Amino acid sequence: MPKLCPKIILEGTRLTLKTEIAFALNEHPEFVGPRKYRYHSPIVSAEWCGLTNEPWGRGLINFRPEEAARAIEAYHTWARLFELLPYYSWVIDRFHLSTRAYQLREHKIDYDFNWLDQRLAALGFHLVLCTRRADSFAAAREERLKISGKPSQYDDLTKFMQEQETLRILASQSTLPRLEVDISDSDVPAAADRIVEWMKETGGQHAK
Repeated sequence: MPKLCPKIILEGTRLTLKTEIAFALNEHPEFVGPRKYRYHSPIVSAEWCGLTNEPWGRGLINFRPEEAARAIEAYHTWARLFELLPYYSWVIDRFHLSTRAYQLREHKIDYDFNWLDQRLAALGFHLVLCTRRADSFAAAREERLKISGKPSQYDDLTKFMQEQETLRILASQSTLPRLEVDISDSDVPAAADRIVEWMKETGGQHAK
């Protein structure tokens, strides 16, 4: 059978279970193939706070304007790595749309990522926007507070709802094939199944 090497970007605001879905996809037999043992498939995230030497510091999403050149260079590096290794599965948990949404809100700057969108599209990347209904955020917060190391970041649910609408607009501007998945029921396996079926229908399971 043809080699499975799906490439997917999971976007969404906080509490939309993107990371849980990323892990579920990376172990889904129809997404990466059947496995007889567990190994380290890559999950990439722009949310990694690698620009500062502090917990919950700054990274490729929440960088300051004076750090923009460094952040954009990192995006160029990721893009080049994906181009050099096109025949592998890549799961990305938040990427350039999250950067645009944050920078628009916090610094009123809209960084041009058309170049990145085009390079990702050429490689066959697909975009999934994870969303939830407004009335489901509170319950999701209660679950997250059981494990969160920084509970204060979930105080203002209105901010997440507003960011969700911004991400919807930004996703509609992307050239990538896209799917919106409602995770209001917090059913991660069902969301992963739906994404896999969509990837199969759109030819996203194999190299472009």
